[in-house]
Formats: sequence, structure tokens, C-alpha cells
Amino acid sequence: MTDQSALTNGVVSIVVLNFRGAEDTLTCLRELTELDYPSELLDIICVDNDSGDGSFERLSQEAPSGVRVFASGSNGGFTAGCNFGASLARGEFLAFINNDARPDRAWLVEAVRALADDSTVGCVASKVLDWDGVDVDFTDAALAWYGMGYKPGAGSPYTGDAEQPKDVLFATGSAMVTRTALFAEVGGFDERYFMFYEDVDYGWRLNILGHRVRYVPTSVVFHKHHASMKAFGAYREWYLLERNALMSLYKNVQDETLLKLLAPALMLSVRRGLALGGVDTGSLDLRRSTGDDSAETIEVSRRGLTGAFAIDYFLDQLPSLEKSRAELQAKRVRTDREIMPLMRKAIEPAIPNERYLAGHQALVDAFGITEVFSGRSRVLVVTGDPLSVKMAGPGIRALHIAEALADEHDVRLVSTTSCSLDETRFEVLERPIAKLKADVEWAEIVVFQGFLLNQIPWLADTEKILVVDLYDPMHLEQLEQTRGDEPHKRTADVASTTKVLNDQLRRGDFFLCASDKQRHFWLGQLAAVGRLNPRTYDRDSTLTSLVAVVPFGLPDERAVQERSPIKGGSVPGISAEDKVILWAGGIYNWFDPLTLLRAVDKLSARHPDVRLFFLGTQHPNALVPKMRMVERTRALADSLGLTGKVVFFNEGWVDYSDRKNYLLDADLGVSTHFEHIETTFSFRTRILDYLWAGLPVVVTDGDNFGDLVRVEKLGVAVPEQDVDALAEALERCLYDEAFIAESRAAVARVAPQFQWSAALAPLIEFCRAPERAPDAEILSSARRKARKSGATVGGRGDLALARKYLSEGGVEELTRRAAGRIRRKLGLR
Repeated sequence: MTDQSALTNGVVSIVVLNFRGAEDTLTCLRELTELDYPSELLDIICVDNDSGDGSFERLSQEAPSGVRVFASGSNGGFTAGCNFGASLARGEFLAFINNDARPDRAWLVEAVRALADDSTVGCVASKVLDWDGVDVDFTDAALAWYGMGYKPGAGSPYTGDAEQPKDVLFATGSAMVTRTALFAEVGGFDERYFMFYEDVDYGWRLNILGHRVRYVPTSVVFHKHHASMKAFGAYREWYLLERNALMSLYKNVQDETLLKLLAPALMLSVRRGLALGGVDTGSLDLRRSTGDDSAETIEVSRRGLTGAFAIDYFLDQLPSLEKSRAELQAKRVRTDREIMPLMRKAIEPAIPNERYLAGHQALVDAFGITEVFSGRSRVLVVTGDPLSVKMAGPGIRALHIAEALADEHDVRLVSTTSCSLDETRFEVLERPIAKLKADVEWAEIVVFQGFLLNQIPWLADTEKILVVDLYDPMHLEQLEQTRGDEPHKRTADVASTTKVLNDQLRRGDFFLCASDKQRHFWLGQLAAVGRLNPRTYDRDSTLTSLVAVVPFGLPDERAVQERSPIKGGSVPGISAEDKVILWAGGIYNWFDPLTLLRAVDKLSARHPDVRLFFLGTQHPNALVPKMRMVERTRALADSLGLTGKVVFFNEGWVDYSDRKNYLLDADLGVSTHFEHIETTFSFRTRILDYLWAGLPVVVTDGDNFGDLVRVEKLGVAVPEQDVDALAEALERCLYDEAFIAESRAAVARVAPQFQWSAALAPLIEFCRAPERAPDAEILSSARRKARKSGATVGGRGDLALARKYLSEGGVEELTRRAAGRIRRKLGLR
């Protein structure tokens, strides 16, 4: 392998292997020189794999300038040839592309961006279509239980349904980009394979060792599909597939899995060869004997013997395979249980041959193979917000959680208020609280946020795995939201919300929060309710398996504007040339739009073209109480003479799918708030939309995003309620072109770390190997004792009362009534 100290950051070494296909190879090499990637950062390596037909001489003479051409010296197959090319690499990144393929110009740019933005990604799997871009070659990876990898949908027309990045088990060797040092560290491709499934094995090993293989649909390659295999011979191909599948299975699964799968995999290999080779096993008539076995013959095609020959090769390699297996298993980071969802439909028989299918089914049934691959869990995601074209934060978050988990699990997304969304990948339902029992019984994992456990207290007594989403510290919001209420009511509201959260903290198995700062806060509250105990600590002293940072996210795909809903007359009073400041969300009591209005008023005197646009005033969830700050904001805008001239309010709420058009019609995103405890632990989700749209950002300092904006230079963070500083920041981000360019570049650099695929990674990992909290048994025992002593409530009468209070006055009435009961139990007046 290459000397790692000699690698150059940012450089990509591209290995193209040639075997008697010089014409295709030259076409590929010419296309590589036309990539959008900076030419000075390209290191193109062409390896002639002992073609013996003059290819090396021709390639040496006709390859484009800058391409390095080498002769392998011998033909050790695709694996050895690629490893030889990798040993010559100079770049930080290492790409492989088939010689009969041509890359899209953005192939490398998109792949390298995914690797550079996320250190947990070890390899990028490109989207591969046929030469004309019509049919699928690779858009996903799958693995049958007996070790054979396959590409779902290969050969079928591409319908555009694979445009979301996702984790996969492996990348196709025809177009993949990995880290050069990592490739060397894990030993490159296994040269015992010669060709076929070396890419499956490489990706599988990376996943075992804790590195992700990421399908990036914007990294595209077009492939002629095995153009070099036409003269190889089908039976030789099947022989390699059979033996390499067995080697992969033997090396990569854990001991308990291997004990279950190896024997049936060996038997199925023999059956596959005989069945697909058309061998008439009925000709072995045991009722007749000539007495001379040497004289008896049976005609068997070479295809029919591929299984037997594969097992024979596997046996020859067993000593070296055992060594490789021991080394890999000793370094294992991820379990089979965690990896199995990436195998997709592992029980898929794949081959439509009647005799083969009968043998396959018999083995699956006899060895309990379906049980081994029960990696798909049933996940119920519950939100109290509407699921519709108009959604606020909780609904948006629940939708993206469901989308992220649906690749690997059976998901049911439920709104307890209203639902009008249509989804094809998972169920989306509207379900009243009183009718959730069937959904909970169906699920193995329940993901929820808000008041659900308070509304259906029997959920705590189930053995379901509960994932509690704490991204919104509701009790801190209540401190500000209830300001101005009667003291006893305010105290009761905050106390009841705190109790709701404490009940969740006492019961949850896994908790999600939005930032490191929030995580510290929630760890303190977990400690207060007794959840930081020896059992949780001894399982994981970092406690990341108990509380994980899962921030709000932004879409993985780029925002593309389809219409102009603000400028150019769409909103009367805002022209195409005006500078638009966007407030992209609701106006809540803990925000400070008042200072913003005064700053805009001051700025508009110097710049008459400045405009401020509030994106939403009426929350789509009717249960969310009206905010006093909305009226205060309108009143101040009116009194300053700004309404309809400089300041504009969008009535209602913008459709979720349409918000990108508003964002991209703006010049600047803004978020201002008062300094209080809610600010300290908040996570302003609207700012992620600004990052998605590439907007410079002006924020009040003092919270998580204030720190981010200031450190990463995404715009300007200003002191609380400082009108002059805010006006100056707005002016700089709207009119200082050099500063705007710098801010936009910083936003483009930072935004990918908040994409939903990255943000939800800890939850995805947890659901691959879900388990009850280590102290769950103790907690269940405590709840049972408490019920016996009469210390808790939660029967049917309570649920009926909760429904009644919700219908009468929403969440506010429910929490007020609950607080009253708490006070009475505690003897408070």
C-alpha cells in the first residue's frame, strides 16, 4: 500500500484498471480530465492488468496528459490490479471507476464533499446508471443471507426515486470514492477474490469497523455494465460469485451468526449449482447398479459444478480466512444486529428456479434464518402537531425522523391532532389519543415528544422501548410564556410541565436533545430523578447511549427556487430590487422582534430599500396558545409607521414545501430574542432554514446559534436589545458585498453538518440495536410499588379527564388542571 505520509490533502487519486479494453479506457480517461474537480488536485492512475494485446503500449502513448500509466506485471484480477493502483496513490482520497464508465462532471466534487463534511463516512457509493442514463445500475446495496451481494432495481428504468443520500452496506466497485489511508488500513480489496464481491466485502468490513458507506445520489457515473466480461464465461463468473460469497460470509459475521448460516449457505451453494446447471439428479437411480461404479457416468455442465468447486476453493483458503476473520472480529465496532438493516431484504431468494426456491425455503425454515435477520423493528413516531402541508417544528421533526428510519424499519407516523400527508414508504395516520393503544401494541419502539406520556400514562408500564425527544425544553419556555399570568396559575403551569418532563426522564430508554449545551442540562435533570446510576454508567461511562445530541436538521438536497413569493410585486410594497430581511417562523413570547423593528426603522432611514418580512403569525397547531408578542409586534410596527411600507406580516403559515421559495427570495435571515434561561438552552430551528438557503444570519448573541454564528463567521451576533448594534449588523449583511460573500461561503461550509442524515445518525444507530435502558427493571419495579402504595394516578378516569380538559381548553387547560391535582397532593394552597 502507499506511503501515508506522502499523501496530499484534497488530492484525489483515481484508479482505472484496463484489461483488453483500451478503447473504452481511453474514453474514460478523457472524461476524467473534464471533471469539475480542480485539475491540479487530480491524480489519475491507469493500470494495465497484463492485457498482453498491446494495450499498455497504446495507453502509454494516447492517454491524456497528466495520466500516469503503469503495467501490473501480472493479472491478479480486479482486486490485485486495483490494489496495485492504490499503492501508487498520492491523494488524500482514492477513487475507483470502471474503464467502461464515464463520470458526470460533478462526480468527484459531490463525493469528496460528502467525505470532507463528515469524518464518519469512510466511503462514498456513487449513483450509477447505464450509459444512456435510462436504467439503474446502482442506487442501493443489499445482501442475501448466504453472502451474495446484489443491487436492488438494477436493470430497471430509473424513475428518480433514489435522490436521497443514505447509508448502504457497500459501494459498487465500478464507481466509489474512499479515503486512501482507510483503504490501506483495512487491507484494500481481498485479493483471494480475484474479482466480484470484493466491493461488497470492502464495504461490509468498513461498516463492521465503524465507518459509514454513504450513497450520494449527486455523485453520478454512467456504465456500459460489464463490457469487459463478455468473453469471460458465465460459468466462471458464477464460480467466482459462489466462492467469494462464502468467503465474505465466513469472514464478516459474528460467531453466533456464522453458526446459524454457514452450513445452510454451503448446502444452498451446491443446490444452486445443480439447479441452475440443469443437472438431472433423478438420473442417480439407486435401485440399479452395474457393480462397477467406475463405468457409471453422468453428464454435468460446468455451471452445475460451480457450487462444489466453490466449496473446494473455500476449504483451501480456510487457514488464511480464519486468520483474517480473527483479526477483523477482534477490531469489530458494530454488531451484526446493527448492520443487518443495511442488508435490506436478506431473506430474498433472488433466483426464480423452482428447485432452487424449494431448497432455499427448506433451509430458511429448518435453520430459523428469518429470526437471525429480524433487524427491522416496528417504530411508532408520535407527534401532537398536525401533519399537513403547513407544519411547525414538532411535526417537521417527526416527519423527518420517520423518513430516516423507514429505510431500515417498518415505520408508522401518527399525529394525535390532524393528518393530511400522503406517504408511500411508511404509514401516516391521524389517531386520537384515546385510540393509540393498538399502535403502541404494534410497535417495538415508540419515539415521541411533548405530552404523550402524560396523556396516556399506561405507556410507561409497557415493555416498549421509549425514545424521548427533548429537543424543546418546554418548562423553560413556560417560564417566559406565562409571564404576566396570575402568580398561582403561573407556578402551577410551570410545575405541571416540569412534572411531565420528569415523568419522561424517569421512564425513557433513550433521550434526544438538540445541542451539547442542552445535553449537559438534561444530564443534570436526569441525575435529579435518579437516572445517573451505576447501571447506566457501567454500560457506558460517557452516557451517550442514554442521551444523544440529535439537533433539528435541514434537508440533504439543496434548496432550489421555483417562484418568487416576496419580491417583484408578489407582496405589494416589495420590489425585485429591495433588500429583504426574513423572520422565518412564529413570533413567540421569548423572542424579541421589538428591538428588530426599531433597528429596521433606523436602518430604513439610511436605506429606503430595506424590507422586513415575518413569515408566519398564526401557528398551524390550534392547541398552541396565541402569543402576546404577536400583538405587541404589530402594535409597534403600526406606531412606527412601518406596516405595509417597510414591515410586512404574512398571515397564517407557509406550506412546508413552499418555504424554500420564501427563503431564497430573501437577502438575510434574522432571529432576535431576550436574554433569559430559555435562551441559554434553546435551539433556534429557523436558523437552519437560513443555512439551507445559504443566507447570511444576524442573531442575538448568548445562545447556541449565537456562538455558532460568531465563531464560524456566518453573519453577525449582536448583544441583546442593542438597537444600534443590530442596525449596524443588518446593514453590513445587506450592503457590504465582501462581507456577504464571506458569510455565504461560511454558511455553505457549515450547513452540511446539520443535514437530517447527519443530525439523525445517533437515532438511526440506536434503532439498529435498540434496547431497554439498563436500569429499566429497577424503574419498572419502583412504578409497581408506587401504584400499590397509591402514590400515583393514571387510570381510565384520569385519561377521560385529560381528554375532557384538552377539548375544553387545549394543553394549557390540561396542564393547569394537572398542576392543581399536584398541589392538592402536596398539600399546597
